[in-house]
Amino acid sequence: MYTLFYLDAVRDDILNAKQWYAEQQKGLDEKFVAAIKDAIANIIKMPAAYAVRYKNVRIAHTRVFPYNIHFFIDEEKEQIILIGVVHQKRKDALFIDR
Repeated sequence: MYTLFYLDAVRDDILNAKQWYAEQQKGLDEKFVAAIKDAIANIIKMPAAYAVRYKNVRIAHTRVFPYNIHFFIDEEKEQIILIGVVHQKRKDALFIDR
C-alpha cells in the first residue's frame, strides 16, 4: 500500500484554484476540492494505471474541472508524491523543476 506525500506547492496550487472558483460561483470551490480528492483517491488505488508522461511523472485528470494532478511513484519508499495540480492549458514543463 502506498502512502501519499505532496510538495507544499501542491497545497498552494489547490488553494489558488479553490479561491478562483469561489469567486466565480457560490459552492463551486467545494465541488472543485471534491473533484481533486476523488482524483487523488483514484491515484492511491491504482497509481500505475496512469502512464508516464515526462521524467517519470504521471498525470491524472479530474472529472468536470480542467485540472491535472502531476505525480510520481517512489517504489523504494512506497510513496506517491504529488508535485502539482495545474490547469490543463498550462504547459507540463512548469513542473520539471519541482
